[in-house]
Amino acid sequence: MLDVTDLDLHYGQSQILYDISFHADQGQITALMGNNGVGKTSLLKAIAGRHPASGGDVKVDGQPTRSVSAYDAARTGIAYVPQGREVFPMMSVMENLETGFACLPKSEHSIPDYVFDLFPVLRDMQARRGGDLSGGQQQQLAIARALITKPKVLLLDEPTEGIQPNVIDQIGDALQLLRSQGKMAIVLVEQNADFAFGLGDSFVLMEGGRVKRRVAKADYSKQSLIDDLAL
Repeated sequence: MLDVTDLDLHYGQSQILYDISFHADQGQITALMGNNGVGKTSLLKAIAGRHPASGGDVKVDGQPTRSVSAYDAARTGIAYVPQGREVFPMMSVMENLETGFACLPKSEHSIPDYVFDLFPVLRDMQARRGGDLSGGQQQQLAIARALITKPKVLLLDEPTEGIQPNVIDQIGDALQLLRSQGKMAIVLVEQNADFAFGLGDSFVLMEGGRVKRRVAKADYSKQSLIDDLAL
């Protein structure tokens, strides 16, 4: 569903990503792993149209998306849940969800019931302001808002950061259900090795802005992942 080939990215004169290539399959979770500063967030931003790549190709379901805006990337089926969530604090939960309509035709401006089934707390807090939610509730809102866009590819940047354990479990359950539906490819950036290994079907390890290793879960172990991240 997602193919990234030889992707380079610069911030000004500084090169951040070098020849990044990986793919993410429909109905699977691909975990992008690596220590802080290796370029994981920059890679997601490049895929999502937040920052223009310097070279290489990105395709969603065979359709080229590189060098397009974030709006165009969303229309091709890329949904991005950023680190820090970026919830609109003065808008209600419902209004935050409705911002996902921006890349959809008017005939599809409705919130599917399954979004509230995944995150029941949002159903009870539709009128509450986004800024009044807890960190875990904001994370659920950010994921739900991304799902409104009906993505083919869901990009998640550190969804467990600063989140209480019971909400981490709820997010994990939601991602497992989305994977089982087989409708999208999920790309997960995560520092929590237990969470990432429990969910991941394949792993892409990054180091210094490059892909260090690509491995399927069947050929890996959690201890191997921890050891690789410690290097």
